[in-house]
Amino acid sequence: MDEKIETVIPSYDVIILGTGPAGLQAAIHAARKKAKVLVLGRPESSSLYKAHIENYCCVPGVKTGEELLLTGMQQAEHFGAELLKEDVVATAALQDEAYQVTTESGKTYSAYALIISTGVTRKGLGLKGEKDLVGRGVSYCVDCDANFYRDAVVAVVGDGSAAAHGAVTLSKIAKEVTLIITKDLKVNPALKAELEKGNVIMAAGSKVKEIKGTDKLDAVVLSDGTELSLDGLFIEKGAKGAMQLAAFLGVSLDPEKFTYIVTDGKQATNIPGVYAAGDICGPPFQMAKAVGEGCIAGLSAGGFALKRRRKETQTD
Repeated sequence: MDEKIETVIPSYDVIILGTGPAGLQAAIHAARKKAKVLVLGRPESSSLYKAHIENYCCVPGVKTGEELLLTGMQQAEHFGAELLKEDVVATAALQDEAYQVTTESGKTYSAYALIISTGVTRKGLGLKGEKDLVGRGVSYCVDCDANFYRDAVVAVVGDGSAAAHGAVTLSKIAKEVTLIITKDLKVNPALKAELEKGNVIMAAGSKVKEIKGTDKLDAVVLSDGTELSLDGLFIEKGAKGAMQLAAFLGVSLDPEKFTYIVTDGKQATNIPGVYAAGDICGPPFQMAKAVGEGCIAGLSAGGFALKRRRKETQTD
């Protein structure tokens, strides 16, 4: 961990980084414990924002991620949390197990506890129009969106097990599935057999060089000039966590890939007062998991912070 800076009396009990389902659920529970809570982040940056949800318990039908996040923000504010639509660009440890964050506008805020729920950055293709069509034919999560492509023509991009598993899943739902493999398919024989059993079309040695569509995805063009008319394109190249903020504090990452934050049963990291929840803690990337971890993190961080504040008050 970096050298601690001067003692500052925290202005908040809990600061939450991220306005996705994990962060908002954490805010609700921490605020209900009467902790003073600040939530930082842009809801439109959440992977849920452009998604459609139909598999969340007790929420019937299909809901847009945008409307779910709006409801969550209203709930968090109702219970007393403050929301500021700014991204955090730096974190630092203060004296006496307190923390400071700096936002993109240069403002600083401090708290006794932090909850990191910034999600992960999906690995896209980096093609023109790709981001504009997310939720309108382009997806980064088969498990999340497969059911919206029943009897449709779809393709999956990727060379690893995530893409292969995704293609197998889609083969049971969609009318036609193509697996676009850039190099060699790196999966075990059993999974390859599942692909063959599912009649997945293999486009080996290909890259997607162009995505076509305005209001929705129409087609993709491969590097050999082949054009595939598609209803859906699933980009399953894995995910990379935005770890810089955690690294500033010395938070431990998973030992194999250093991609996700390691937490215990209370969503606590190895650093006292620092918690994490949601996609940044690893798969599965589902709203239900994010909300559950957010609940635990909010309760844990709120309890930790209130105990620290009481200790400070008694000391004074």
